[in-house]
Amino acid sequence: MNSRPRLFVWISALAVTLLISGSAFASQATATKEKSGKTASKAVAAAAPTAQEIADAKAKGLVWVNTTSKVYHKDGKFYGKTKQGQFMTEADAQKAGYRAAKESPGKKSADTSKKGSDIKK
Repeated sequence: MNSRPRLFVWISALAVTLLISGSAFASQATATKEKSGKTASKAVAAAAPTAQEIADAKAKGLVWVNTTSKVYHKDGKFYGKTKQGQFMTEADAQKAGYRAAKESPGKKSADTSKKGSDIKK
């Protein structure tokens, strides 16, 4: 009769262990599902626009918003080419808090090159 309480304690301990490991397994499965769902949505968002989509967006006057850097491009080498981005109107981009990309040195107007000649010696 002495072995019955030990058996009860042992079975109880086993049951608790199985319950804990079962709930841990369930939460791990849920986390894995959530992770795979996020990865799938990132893959969809990362799809680069085609050359035709870029041409259509330029024709409509849309800007390319780099959603990572919060900068929008009206044209140039980054238009439609950054990893994370989307097309939208310039007004919508500004409302959403994006800023215009800085001009590259090659695209500045001719007036900026004359500044040096305006200095009196």
